Amino acid sequence: MKCNYSPLEQTLGYKFKEKKHLDTAFTHKSYCNEHTKLNIESYERYEYLGDAILEFLVSEYLFDNYPELSEGELTKLRASLVCEFTLSKISHDLKLGDYIVLSKGEIKTGGCNRDSILCDVFEALLGAIYLDGGIENAKKYVYKFLLTDIEKKQLFYDAKSKLMIYAQKINSELKYELIKEEGPEHNKLYHVQVYIDDVPYSVGKGRNKKSAEQEAAFNTLEQLNNRGR
Repeated sequence: MKCNYSPLEQTLGYKFKEKKHLDTAFTHKSYCNEHTKLNIESYERYEYLGDAILEFLVSEYLFDNYPELSEGELTKLRASLVCEFTLSKISHDLKLGDYIVLSKGEIKTGGCNRDSILCDVFEALLGAIYLDGGIENAKKYVYKFLLTDIEKKQLFYDAKSKLMIYAQKINSELKYELIKEEGPEHNKLYHVQVYIDDVPYSVGKGRNKKSAEQEAAFNTLEQLNNRGR
């Protein structure tokens, strides 16, 4: 299993000493099950480690930088940063799906674009960086790609609820409408449009309807903000 990780390492700003960590971080369990004779490890243990490191680093950062927030507020903010939606979006931006090794069945069903898998791989890659380069390099990864534009990421996480509150405040009806589907049945891309009192607003795209609605809500909030509403 050979892969050119140079473009990824350049994006990360970190060069691995042992590429085997990257191989493991991108190997889905389905591939291991399909190739049992190879006796290779999936990313599950790396994901477990990365998940723990991520929670610690984000907790430490928020504790240090948001002294005015209560325990409950810190917990909610952390949840918005380490949720599947946020982590999978970062993985999309980093093109981590290009490196994931899957079974033939998972490939057919669009596994490399599935939010749950992309979220797992973000954490597995963090575990790989920690094992290869220690906690400081792991911290750089989290700070560079996750702990920037925190307020925007929080808004993205809360977009649907915030848009609902806005609609209720102005006594308007809010609805989401599926306007387009692209791609084969196993790997669809959904397009959803927001309507407020039957007036069309922004469109969002996602690999499932929930993700598309979330993006549509976020785009609509930005649209309304630009209009000063």
